[in-house]
Amino acid sequence: MRSALAALTAAVLTTPLLAGCGVGDDGPFITVYNAQHEELLEAVAPIFEEETGIEVKLRSGKDLELANQIVQEGDASPADVFLTENSPAMTMVANAGLFAPVATETLALIPEAYVPSDKTWLGFIARSTVLVYNTDAVSEADLPESLMDLATPEWAGRVGFSPTGADFQAIVSAVVATEGAGAAREWIETLAENGRVLENNLVVMKAVNDGEVDAGIIYHYYWYRDQAEAGENSGNARLHFFGNQDPGAFVSVSGAGVLASSEKQDDAQEFVNFLAGETGQQAIADSYALEYPLNPAVSLAPPVKPFSELDPPTLDISTLNSEVVIEMMQDVGLL
Repeated sequence: MRSALAALTAAVLTTPLLAGCGVGDDGPFITVYNAQHEELLEAVAPIFEEETGIEVKLRSGKDLELANQIVQEGDASPADVFLTENSPAMTMVANAGLFAPVATETLALIPEAYVPSDKTWLGFIARSTVLVYNTDAVSEADLPESLMDLATPEWAGRVGFSPTGADFQAIVSAVVATEGAGAAREWIETLAENGRVLENNLVVMKAVNDGEVDAGIIYHYYWYRDQAEAGENSGNARLHFFGNQDPGAFVSVSGAGVLASSEKQDDAQEFVNFLAGETGQQAIADSYALEYPLNPAVSLAPPVKPFSELDPPTLDISTLNSEVVIEMMQDVGLL
């Protein structure tokens, strides 16, 4: 009896200590700083959790907000994986030397064009730049051949855009990369003077649909999502896809990378591999997101314009620099 009581006492005293050390019912987990759409990760992450038994704990925020947080945290960051909507935030973290190299077998899943030259992260989803236009105000014959044409007098006062969002800032990064900083500054100065600044891409699309502006710069999936629902904010609008490797055909990628400071390298690498692999990519393709999977084995179903029909400019995604763009946009009064 004394022996049993001693054992029970030892168990009671020991249990809180074990729980405090992380031993108990909790299994393995990774912490993901997530700037991609939270709804998408909440749909995709459980599939990974079920397959691997590794829990995914999301800390969601915006691209540059989380990138700056990781840089400030440095080697003390609790993040194991960083995901973004657009690539410039990945470049910021990569330039600070905070990513571990992506596993070779994972890199092989994604086309080389969507892997930065230092191979410390990769693109796993893409979105195409488009011009959304009101069909009552703009005929197909009058559509611009280039994104740069939106800075001409013909389009003065007719174009809406959302400069405060990471989406538009990534597009400006592509203009810098393809046209040069001087041309990009002139283009953005003219838009600042003659364009209509709006709150976000959804507001841009709605303003075009309602006839408040004739056209707007957004990514493709906003229009396709609204069409898939009820078309309430897109019924009077259509998409114009630029071609000929124009900056208006820019494809922005969402990035995934493993933090070098992570103590869970194997689990973190496995999660990035899942996102780039067929199972994860198919889950993304089947989701509400309507963003393009980048693994060639998976594609979006119609009516979304096929990824193979896009004609984006060729550039090294690691050169898309948010700091240069933010400074430029601040100079012209857009930020």
